[in-house]
Amino acid sequence: MDLPLESALDTLEPLTNLVEIQCDAHHSLFRHASVLERFDLRYTIHAPTSDGNIAEPFEPIRRASIDVIRDTAVIADQAGAEKLVIHPGFCLDPADREASFSALQTSIRDLGILQKTFSVRFVMENLGSMDCCFFQSPELVRELRAAGLGLTLDVGHANLTGTLDAFLQEKPDHFHLHDNKGVFDEHAACGTGTVDFAKILPEIGDATLILEVLRLEDVAPSMDYLASLGC
Repeated sequence: MDLPLESALDTLEPLTNLVEIQCDAHHSLFRHASVLERFDLRYTIHAPTSDGNIAEPFEPIRRASIDVIRDTAVIADQAGAEKLVIHPGFCLDPADREASFSALQTSIRDLGILQKTFSVRFVMENLGSMDCCFFQSPELVRELRAAGLGLTLDVGHANLTGTLDAFLQEKPDHFHLHDNKGVFDEHAACGTGTVDFAKILPEIGDATLILEVLRLEDVAPSMDYLASLGC
């Protein structure tokens, strides 16, 4: 993320044919969408996370957060992106937890309506073990499916919350692959922690797969490790 988008894609293109763009900072597609046309790559896009909260009880902010996702989806469709990853929002004040969860449910319904107007598949991501986070277990998946939305399974986050088996039963549409030792969200190379990838890979089906490691030097070892398991 510290590189300009074009430099990052230059670096990744020899390694893969599918890249997920985190639509923030140097990689904001609101400023740099034209860069994507210069590469022979397939794309998934992660909606902005630095601003906005679709679980915000204050309606103007919640509504603006949905508008940002809508505008990102426009760019995603223009780029032919396959998936649009969406975070489920958060609540920093425990006293607002109920109202915040209700706002998230409203946002899921709003996103389901938006999904009907776009080709890119909306896929909501489970989050990790921080108290402020929503969607740490699969109970929300039924509402996602009812709204016509898909599921991103972040296996590292599920490892932190002890919910990997339960999420795998929900047939995810998209995966974020990285590892940790069950203590904090390391986004480490696959095979270096306690995530059971041998359990995950048989459940992938036709879902899209993204390595979400923090360091470039962890990409090749992760790919080698997954290939050794038959991925």
